[in-house]
Parts: sequence; structure tokens; C-alpha cells
Amino acid sequence: MQRPFITLKLATTLDGRIATASGQSRWITGEEARRCVHELRAGHDAVLVGIETVIKDDPELTVRLQGYEGFQPTRIVFDSKGRIPLHSKLVQTARVIPTWVVTTHDLNPEVLAAGVKVIRVASFHQRVDILQAMEALAAAGIERLFIEGGGLIATAFIKAGLVDRLEWFRSATILGGDARSVIGFLSIDDINGMIRFNRLGVQAVGDDLWESYELS
Repeated sequence: MQRPFITLKLATTLDGRIATASGQSRWITGEEARRCVHELRAGHDAVLVGIETVIKDDPELTVRLQGYEGFQPTRIVFDSKGRIPLHSKLVQTARVIPTWVVTTHDLNPEVLAAGVKVIRVASFHQRVDILQAMEALAAAGIERLFIEGGGLIATAFIKAGLVDRLEWFRSATILGGDARSVIGFLSIDDINGMIRFNRLGVQAVGDDLWESYELS
């Protein structure tokens, strides 16, 4: 299968949580870690999130570094039901920075008129078919994909075996079992079925740790 090289970025507490039970998540990691994320964005062709992240956080998904005037990656949203808000930052800036929605449904005509590109794929368990989506992105010229989605997106890509590299930022904090986990159910019954990564490096960024891994 033709697909991009995929890097998954995670930002969690020590116990692998991305938000409180009520959904509060800003900010798990510190300013220096967030600057490193912007540097990582700049090294990829596209940045991908899920629609829940767009609705909850209204992100820009741009490279915002002091003095930076270089390439801005394409913004990609997995949005199976075509819910992306017309007044979201992504839609409102779609004519300035390429913005694509991967969906199984039609989009609001006003969203299309704002400059958003649609990539239609098949549905798989009422969600975007990830494998078909990756083939479509590769065909569209995306070679290096940076995933910043929430727990659902992270889980889906890990479960599909599509994550080539992990960039994991951990804050020196704990939220506990009632907080939201970064990885959901993977249906692994046998310990030998664990998904294994090789650690490439660990470094301190401010008060946080930045760990890099590649798939074994």
C-alpha cells in the first residue's frame, strides 16, 4: 500500500492522560515542549487531526515560531460526518493554507466555497476508512504526515499499525484513572501481541520530557 511516512505526536501526563475527566487539557505540557511541536510541524508535508479536536479546540495547526516565514503544512481533518464548522479557524484560512477534509459525507457548500478540499473515502465501522485515506493522501503528494489528533485518532492509527514514529512529550504530572487516556482499547489479549517501539532518544524540554520512538 502506498502511504505517507506517519509520525504521531502525543502530549501526556506521566500516567498517559491527555485531559481531565471533564475534558480540560490546556496545557498538559509547557511552552518549550509546544515550541518543539511547531518545529516538528515544519518538517512535515501535512498535519492531521480529528473533527473532535477541531470542534473542541478550534486549532490553527500552523507553524508559529518567532521569525519563521517558511513552509506551512497542509491541514487535514478526519471528519466522517462532515461536521467541520464554517467559522472554524481552519475553514476561514483555507484559501491561505491548504485545508483538506477526509470524509464519507458531503460537506456544507459554504465550507467548500471557503476553499476547503474534500477527499471522499469509504466508511469503516461508521468512521473514515484509514487505509483508503492514507492511499488518497499519498496520491495527493503527502509523503510525511504529522498526526496531532486526540485519543480516538491516536488509537485508530496505532491499532492499524500505521505509526512509523512516535514523538511523545510527557509532563511531570499525574491525573489518575478517571482522566482521559491517550490510547483507547486495542484488543490485545496476548502479551506477545504488544505493539513494540524502539527508543531513539530522550531529552528534557523545560520541565517536560521528549521521547522519540520508531516502530520495531
